Amino acid sequence: MKTLSTLVILLGVLGGLAAQPALAAPNLANGKNIEDTKCYKCHADKSGLGDGTLIYTRKDRRVQNLDRLKVMVARCNTELRLDLFPEDEADVVAYLNQQYYKFKP
Repeated sequence: MKTLSTLVILLGVLGGLAAQPALAAPNLANGKNIEDTKCYKCHADKSGLGDGTLIYTRKDRRVQNLDRLKVMVARCNTELRLDLFPEDEADVVAYLNQQYYKFKP
């Protein structure tokens, strides 16, 4: 009887996991909107040249791979208290990678 109870519980747990939605694909439009509204001005001020995109395209950029890009977006979110959800961070990473970096996944 105990084995049957364990099996029923296990099937319930596995069924619950199967019912979970798959991770959504990044929303590039949301990533662009966040970059435009929360990132661009800060990066423009930081570059001193008034162009927030230069931080992504400069030769001595800190971001050299996709993992580092994820870390930098998370760091900006935390340090600047941007209040982005993890999905938003993923959207920004996907947008920046598609638009500027072109790292392979």
